[in-house]
Order: sequence, then C-alpha cells, then structure tokens
Amino acid sequence: MEKSVQVKNQNLNYILKISKRSKNIKLSVHPEGICVATAPRNIPLVIVENFIIQKADWIKRKIDYFSKFKGNSFKKGTHEDYLKYKKEAHFLVKNRIEYFNTFYNHKWNNIVIRNQSTRWGSCSKKGNLNFNYKIALLPPKAADYIIVHELCHLKEFNHSRNFWDLVAQTIPDYKEIRKQLKSNGFTLE
Repeated sequence: MEKSVQVKNQNLNYILKISKRSKNIKLSVHPEGICVATAPRNIPLVIVENFIIQKADWIKRKIDYFSKFKGNSFKKGTHEDYLKYKKEAHFLVKNRIEYFNTFYNHKWNNIVIRNQSTRWGSCSKKGNLNFNYKIALLPPKAADYIIVHELCHLKEFNHSRNFWDLVAQTIPDYKEIRKQLKSNGFTLE
C-alpha cells in the first residue's frame, strides 16, 4: 500500500509491504526510484516511519544513484530489451551453471530467464532456477556470483553458514562482489 512520511519538510513516498516471514523492517529502493518498506505483521506504522526517517539519507542516495540511469538497462526493461538479451542470458547462465556444477554436482529442473525489476535470480523448492535477463549485461565475476548463489540454493535453501561456505568453494571473493552489487542498490535474496 502506498504511504507517505514527512522527512525534513518534504514528503517521502514509499510502498509498505507486510510480510509474515519478515522479522525485521527492510528497506529497498528499486531502479525506478521507488522506496519499499517491508515490515513484519503487527508492527506499528510509527516504528516503520521512524525507521524510514532514520534511513532517509541512504534512501536519497539510492534514488539519486538510479536517476543517473534514466533509460538505462538496469531499470525494468521493455519487452524488446528482454527479447533482445534473453537468449544471450540463457546461453550464459546455462554454460556457467554447467561449468560450476562440475564442482557441486547439484540437480535442477529448469532454467528460466525473466524480466524482473528487483531480483537478479531465485531458486524454487522444485529446483527451478530463475535469472534476470540483465545478468548478460553484468561483468563476468558478478554474473558468476549470481549464478553460483542460486546454484548453491539447490543444496542449502537458506542463507546459513553452510550456504555461504558452498558459495565460497568456487567464488572465494563472494563478499566483495556481493557488496558491490548491494552498494549499487541491487539485492539478491
């Protein structure tokens, strides 16, 4: 639901999402410049709004960052962009999964390329691996990290220490790559 909070005499619009799985308040700024607050059920709105006010400078930096990319590929792409890069992304992902899976030997069902605005990838409990078509536009190390991240979810469907140890087997500098992706406003979970 759309909301607004007063920050330094200006209205900051945001979307409030209530999640029964959330234990903490999470903020994200989407490439379109939209702020989203995800909060646990039964949390008072005033606590959510105070959290947003505390993080207002971070939100503004992210919105300013994304505004530099007007018309850039990291906004939710058009259907034409998606069609243009879908095959390239599928080829890249399939080849890199096959390469990395020589280390892991995991089984998956399908590899699907999507046009998503907030995720680089996901793994379903049925073993389907989904990737954003924009993975084809990333530097190879970042793309490899995302691919390995989702591949490791086939064995560890969480973000436990065991999961990160699996990732580190083939991407030892995953923390640095993850930090670079997050500092640019993109999240993976």
